[in-house]
Amino acid sequence: MELLFATSNLHKLSEAQKIIGASIKLRGLLELGITEEIPEEYFTIEENARFKAQYLYQKSGKDCIADDTALEVQALDGAPGYLSARYAGLEADSQKNNTKLLHMLKGEKNRLAQFRTVILLIRGGREFLFQGVLKGEIIEELRGSHGFGYDPLFKPVDSTLTLAEMGIEQKNEISHRAIALRALALFLKECGRDGKQ
Repeated sequence: MELLFATSNLHKLSEAQKIIGASIKLRGLLELGITEEIPEEYFTIEENARFKAQYLYQKSGKDCIADDTALEVQALDGAPGYLSARYAGLEADSQKNNTKLLHMLKGEKNRLAQFRTVILLIRGGREFLFQGVLKGEIIEELRGSHGFGYDPLFKPVDSTLTLAEMGIEQKNEISHRAIALRALALFLKECGRDGKQ
């Protein structure tokens, strides 16, 4: 089975492919020759994922997925939330976003947070939504060199390591994206077993 994935992030594509397994081939935007950035202009990650999936489906006519992820910090009323990728502004990168997050939490004792990923699948014109949540806390300094985004600041519950200190295999066992992708893979496997289209 082949699924188009509305991402041009090769790191994310590779990570997702490892999680979802060899029976489903993921093809990203660059492989399809799509170079324009799909905007994320909505106020929830569900709406952003839906827009990206619909964009790709209308362009290709093929089954596809899109995802969006939010870091939701309890003491910040769920921020950065849907703005996670551009928390420090439109030109933000991971370093700037992490710096702003640490500044916003300076002196804050409640550092509970969660990563939440949603995946929107369009299959045969129908939409299906999958979600993965990873709970943890924001530590006070960057630790680790693996991963991306807020990984160096996020320590999952019951772990002594941040996501950026974990190897890719260890991270893929527990990550929010992995949970959502495994739910997607199980759904597609059951659809194939039942002969559903």
